[in-house]
Amino acid sequence: MTISSTLYSSRSEEWPTPQAFFDSLDREFHFTLDPCATRKNAKCTRFFTKKENGLDQFWGRHRIFCNPPYGRCVTEWVRKCYEASCAGATVVLHAHARTDTRWFHDWVYGKASELRFVRGRLRFGDGKQSAPFPSLIAVYQARGSN
Repeated sequence: MTISSTLYSSRSEEWPTPQAFFDSLDREFHFTLDPCATRKNAKCTRFFTKKENGLDQFWGRHRIFCNPPYGRCVTEWVRKCYEASCAGATVVLHAHARTDTRWFHDWVYGKASELRFVRGRLRFGDGKQSAPFPSLIAVYQARGSN
């Protein structure tokens, strides 16, 4: 099975995280919540689907892996990652490395505890080709006590 060609176009916002890549992060962070998943690609036992809308949910003090939809709504997801860390969650955001964007400067740069730029380009899902963009990992350490 291969990823549909729509995944490499603007027609799709969903880019399933490569399992081995997730596993290496999970060994470090021990994730407990995936707030933007499908039932098929959820990375954690606890997850929210598009129908449940993770943006509307309270993320609590979970250790969160967030690979948001890569569309216009990415700003909302990145802001939610930062705000959840202020409320006591540890959040690891997996996003495209768009350092020229407003969302990166408003909600990642200077707010994330750590930035990791992924070497090379990932192959998402079961795709045969690498993504047309580089990736980054932004770590938001828990800050708040709510």
